[in-house]
Amino acid sequence: MPAFHGSTCASLYLLRVDPALDLYSSSANTSETLVDATARRYPIAYGARPNSFEDSILLVKSIIYRYFMEVMSKIDSIAAKDLIETLASKGRYSFTSQEARNRLKVSPDASKLALNRLTKQGLIATPARGFYVIIPPEYRSLGCLPAEQFIPDLMKLKELNYYAGLLTAAQYYGAAHQRPQEFQIFVQKNRRPIRCGKIRVRFIARKNINDVPVRTFNTSRGALKVSTPEATAIDLAGYPEHVGGLDQVATILSELAGEIDASALVEAATTAPITWVQRLGYILELVEAANVTASLKEYVDQHAREYTMLIPGGSNEGEPRLRDWKLVVNAKLEPDI
Repeated sequence: MPAFHGSTCASLYLLRVDPALDLYSSSANTSETLVDATARRYPIAYGARPNSFEDSILLVKSIIYRYFMEVMSKIDSIAAKDLIETLASKGRYSFTSQEARNRLKVSPDASKLALNRLTKQGLIATPARGFYVIIPPEYRSLGCLPAEQFIPDLMKLKELNYYAGLLTAAQYYGAAHQRPQEFQIFVQKNRRPIRCGKIRVRFIARKNINDVPVRTFNTSRGALKVSTPEATAIDLAGYPEHVGGLDQVATILSELAGEIDASALVEAATTAPITWVQRLGYILELVEAANVTASLKEYVDQHAREYTMLIPGGSNEGEPRLRDWKLVVNAKLEPDI
């Protein structure tokens, strides 16, 4: 508690004997809060000089209030730490700011201060506004939980259908070729990426997301939805810019081909534009996975109305045309096989 001298002591005495001076609210005649008023009059409260007896009272009240809030914040932080330990002991590693306020039975500001303290200590992190994750010791170096351990809870909270796809899905089938730098999630509409410590999550918009076939993988914190090998192959052909280009797509498909079922591939194709399917069929044959393309070729024959280019937007003059896939091969792919 700071020391008080001179006229400030008289203010302290007045504060002691006058019950009308409330530390927690503004006066009845104004909507201006104590903190706002002090900030307006005294930009640096501890070094400010009161201009009147009234200002002296305001300054002292502010100092007491700040001291009181600091003490209460430390107390609330202890309670918040007990809360996250209780949740973790029950296998829960995420919670919302609203849940924290309700359990701690404190104001929003007090709850926020307490959670900020735990964040600075590296005990929790906030991947999204109002959503916190508890970080066990083994993940403290990441500054966050791994994405697969909190994405299911976050998507449930936001009431969003989703699935992990592209390089992330390929990793679950042993075909990522190298560890992805970001966790790739498909949702109905674009969302801002998540940066939580060293964890990166990329959201990609996908039409017909409710129809895309998925599998469920159990993680140490819950169940994660992942596109099937067939749906992953379709998406790779449709979103090459998210995996490093078509050369990389071909490399991944060469490793994923062993997991693909021919009939399931046609079913997955119905959820995507026909141009993706035309491109995919050619690449599968290129990486010697023609054993799963027979039914897909029939599907293209029935649904493709015109030729499309292997590299969209590139030149098609003088380039070879593949009748089976109705595809203009306007680039030479070089997969790392």
